[in-house]
Amino acid sequence: METLLAELKAHGAAATVHAHPAVLTSEEAEAHIGGLPGAHIKNLLVSDKKHGVFLITMLTERRVDMKAVARALSLAGANLRFCDKEALKAHLGVEQGALSPLALANDADGKVTFVLDDGVLKHESVLAHPLVNTATLSLPTAALVAYATRHGHAPKTLDFDALAAAPPPAAPAVKADGPAKGAGASNGGGGGKGSAAAAKGETGLSLQNSKESDFTAWYTEVILKSEMIEYYDISGCYILRPWSFTIWDSIRDFLDALIKTLGVQNCYFPLFISKSALEAEKDHVEGFAPEVAWVTKSGDGDLAEPIAVRPTSETIMYPAYAKWIRSHRDLPLKLNQWNNVVRWEFKYPTPFLRSREFLWQEGHTAHATKAEADKEVLQVLDFYRRVYEELLAVPVIKGTKTDKEKFAGGDYTTTVEGFIAHTGRGIQGATSHCLGQNFGKMFKIEFEDERSEKQIPWQNSWGLTTRTIGVMVMTHSDNKGLVLPPRVAPIQLVVVPIPKKGADAEVFAKAEEVAAMLQAAGVRTTCDTRANYTPGWKYSHWELKGVPLRLEIGVNDLAKRQATLVRRDTGDKCEVPMPTLLQKVALLLVELQHDLLARATRERDERIKRVLTWAEFVPTLDGKCMALTPFCNETEWEDKVKELSREESLKRTDEAAEDVRTSTSVAAKTLCIPHDQPELPAGTPCFVSGKPAKCWVLWGRSY
Repeated sequence: METLLAELKAHGAAATVHAHPAVLTSEEAEAHIGGLPGAHIKNLLVSDKKHGVFLITMLTERRVDMKAVARALSLAGANLRFCDKEALKAHLGVEQGALSPLALANDADGKVTFVLDDGVLKHESVLAHPLVNTATLSLPTAALVAYATRHGHAPKTLDFDALAAAPPPAAPAVKADGPAKGAGASNGGGGGKGSAAAAKGETGLSLQNSKESDFTAWYTEVILKSEMIEYYDISGCYILRPWSFTIWDSIRDFLDALIKTLGVQNCYFPLFISKSALEAEKDHVEGFAPEVAWVTKSGDGDLAEPIAVRPTSETIMYPAYAKWIRSHRDLPLKLNQWNNVVRWEFKYPTPFLRSREFLWQEGHTAHATKAEADKEVLQVLDFYRRVYEELLAVPVIKGTKTDKEKFAGGDYTTTVEGFIAHTGRGIQGATSHCLGQNFGKMFKIEFEDERSEKQIPWQNSWGLTTRTIGVMVMTHSDNKGLVLPPRVAPIQLVVVPIPKKGADAEVFAKAEEVAAMLQAAGVRTTCDTRANYTPGWKYSHWELKGVPLRLEIGVNDLAKRQATLVRRDTGDKCEVPMPTLLQKVALLLVELQHDLLARATRERDERIKRVLTWAEFVPTLDGKCMALTPFCNETEWEDKVKELSREESLKRTDEAAEDVRTSTSVAAKTLCIPHDQPELPAGTPCFVSGKPAKCWVLWGRSY
C-alpha cells in the first residue's frame, strides 16, 4: 500500500486513507465509511473462456445483468462468470474484499479489461480499497482513472442507466392482421394448445432471468417490464408508475379506513426539520444520523443553519404536540399523515424494498396512560397484519423486536415479519412502536390530569411503507411476470377477443359487451381490442402485468354461448356458460386470493425450523430457512450470533460467496420475538450461550 500511496502522491493525487476493520463486502465497508464524501463503488471480477477477464467497477446501488453487459461490450456468446478468490489472487494479486481498480497495477500482462460505470465519473471523488481490505482510500475520480490508464488499463465506460432500461434483444415483429399461426385462432375457441408456445415465441415479452437462477435480476426485470417502476437519475430514487401506484392507493384506502376506526385523524406536517429540533432527542437522532439528508444552500448562498429532510416526523410533530396538549381533556391525540420521507442510506438500493425516498403513512399518538398506549400498539399491528394477509395475500408473523433492533428512542417495537421463500430471507413488513414518555420529556409535552397534577403522556408511532409492494411481488410472482392478488390488482380481468376472418366485428362486439357487464358488476375489467397485436401477444402482455383472470372469446364460443376463463396463478382453464359467467368470475377471484395466501403460508411454515443447538443453526440458515430458538435475550449474545454466523457461513457455502458479491449480508439477525410463543420449559438452555432461555426468538438472514 505504501508504494501505491507514494505513486499517487508523485502524480499530485490528493488521497486520504481511512483505516477500519477488515471487511469482505460493500455493506460492511459502508458501515465504516458511510459518511465519507465520494462515490461508493463495488467491483466484480468476471471471466469468460473465450473473451477473457473483466474488472467491472460500478456504483454500489447498481443492479447488474451480465447478459446485458456482455451485449453492451459486444462479447458474442459470452457467459460471464464470477471469479473465485484464487483467480482474484492470480489475476490482480489481492485478497477477497480488497478488490478495486487500484489492483490493476498487478496485471502486468494486461489480461484484465477494465469496465467502468460512467455514473462513477459523475462524482468528483471515489472510495476504493488500496490493495487491502483494512482501509479505504478517498481520492479524486480523475486520479483513479489516470492511475488505471498509466498501468495500461484505460477504462471502457458503460452507461449502466441505459443498460438497466434497455429492452431485451429484438423479437420477431408482431403481426398486425390478427392472431399468428398457432395462437389459438384456428378453432375460434378458447386458445387451443398452441397458444402458449406461439405467444412465447412471438411476443418478445418473456423474461430473460428466472426466479430460481438469479432472483435479484429477475425481480428487477419483473418490476421494470410490468411497468411498475422507472429508474430515475438520482441513485436510490424511483418513479412509481400507475400500475404500482394504483396498488398503493388500494393499500392506503384499506388501511386509512381501519385506523380511522380508532379515532385517528389525517394531517400534514412540513418536510423540513431544523437542526436544533432534530438533535433534541439524542438517541433518536443517533439512530438516524447516517441517513439524514441536509439542505445547506438556497440559490448561491449558504443557509444560516442546515435544514434536514425528514427521515421520520417525531421531531417535527412533537413541538406542536407540546402546544396542543395541556389537559387530560386534550387526550388522546391521534394523528396520521400519508407522506414521503428521505433516508440517505448507502446500503444496496432496491426498488420498493430499500430506497432513499419512499412513501408511507406515519401515525403519532399521545395517551394519558401506558395501558391505553400499549393497547393501540397491538391494534395497529394487527391492522398491518391484515394489509399483508387480507389484501396482499402475504403471511406475516407478529412479534416484538429485541432491544438491539427496536426503534431508536422508543420503549419497545412490535413488528410484522415477512419471508421470501426463494431467497430464504426475512423482511420487516411494518412496525408499531411504543415510545413511552421519552419524547414527551425531551419536547416538554405535559398535561394536567383529573387531580390537576402534571403528567407526561405516553406516545406511540407506527408506519407502513411502499415496501409492501415489493414484498408482494417477490412472494407471488413467477417467471412469466407479476402475479397480483385480486384485491389489489388494478385490473382484475382482461377480456381478449379471438377474431376470425369474416367474424371480427361480431367477436369484438361480444367481448366489449361482456367487459361492460363485468365492469358494471364491480369487477375491474378491461377489453383488449387492439387490432395490431395477436391474442398470443396479449396473453403474454397481461400475464407479465399479473392480471388475475383472462377471459377468451372466440367464434366457437359465440356459437356455444360460452367463454374461457384462465387463472393467472395456475394457468388453469375452464369453459363457462355466459349466463353463469359473473358468478364464476366472482368465485374465482375469491378462490385465487385465498389460494395465494394459502400457498405462501405453506411455503413459509415449511421454512420455520426449531433449533436447539448452535450446531444446527447455520446449516438451517444455509437451507434457506428461519430458525426459532430458545434464547437468553441478551444483546451481547445477539451480537455474538451475528458475528459467528457470518464467519461460519462464509466458510460453508457457495451461496454465501454469491451474497458477498452482491453485498447482501449472510449474518443472522433476530427478526422478532414472536407473540405466538411455544411452550418453554423451565431450565431450557439458550441455543448459543447455554444460559437459561427467556423466550423463543425467530432468527434469519434478512433484507
